[in-house]
Amino acid sequence: MPAKILLYYQFTPITDPDAVRLWQRDLCEGLGLRGRILLSKDGINGTVGGDMAAVKKYVRKTKEFAPFRNIEFKWSEGTGLDEQGQSLDFPRLSVKVRDEIVSFGAPGELRVDESGVVGGGTHLTPGALHKLVDDRGDDVVFFDGRNAFEAEIGKFRDAIVPDVETTHDFIAEIESGKYDHLKNKPVVTYCTGGIRCEVLSSLMTARGFGEVYQLDGGIVRYGESFGNTGLWEGSLYVFDGRESIEFGHDAAVIGRCASCDAPESRMVNCADDTCRNRVVLCAACGDTATCARHA
Repeated sequence: MPAKILLYYQFTPITDPDAVRLWQRDLCEGLGLRGRILLSKDGINGTVGGDMAAVKKYVRKTKEFAPFRNIEFKWSEGTGLDEQGQSLDFPRLSVKVRDEIVSFGAPGELRVDESGVVGGGTHLTPGALHKLVDDRGDDVVFFDGRNAFEAEIGKFRDAIVPDVETTHDFIAEIESGKYDHLKNKPVVTYCTGGIRCEVLSSLMTARGFGEVYQLDGGIVRYGESFGNTGLWEGSLYVFDGRESIEFGHDAAVIGRCASCDAPESRMVNCADDTCRNRVVLCAACGDTATCARHA
């Protein structure tokens, strides 16, 4: 059976997140799925993988829960299955309740109703994004909503990449004054699957950015629509065993090996044990390197 991976989220009020946690854990265990699921009073954020039949059943059962009926599941190819028929891309199943389903460190600031995040950026489909760029030209600013290291192997052309190691760094970053000159420009936030930009765009709007957009479905949906023919350049970093994915065989290689400066998209852990960053490093230069912050 082919291996599949789901990436999904839904911002919606949940009355009893722990009850939903138990149900989701039992559902995944019964289907032999592995992955990571976070729940809070504001919704669900997950990525799980397994064989096609199990993944399809998971989607069907999850959508039977009324608050999750409108979840948009993004599908991609997994690496494969082990002898027990479980995903090779995840070592285990983890289902947890947290204050935030994406950790910006602002649980009291986020407002969510049945329609999603309140006060967030305007959603743009990939096609609508291109129209905005056609209409507004160089005024459009792409603002990366991911950890800075993720952008080393792939990003939108000419995007601003904030100097952040984790999502917790974003509030201080956007309040620093570095980006105040963008407050009257059309700013398009983007991230892997869209969830980080749901929160980031609302934080930016609340801090005076006047025209904020978010790429609906994130880089994943954009890549499905335009492959390597649009405004995206390079590979997409993902937080599972695949490490990165490309939207076709002719993807540009924009990363540079930290040791020899050769074009590369392979990433390894920073050699500093206290660091959560990843470092671009070619196979010829080994498996350990130190990121610029800890060099």
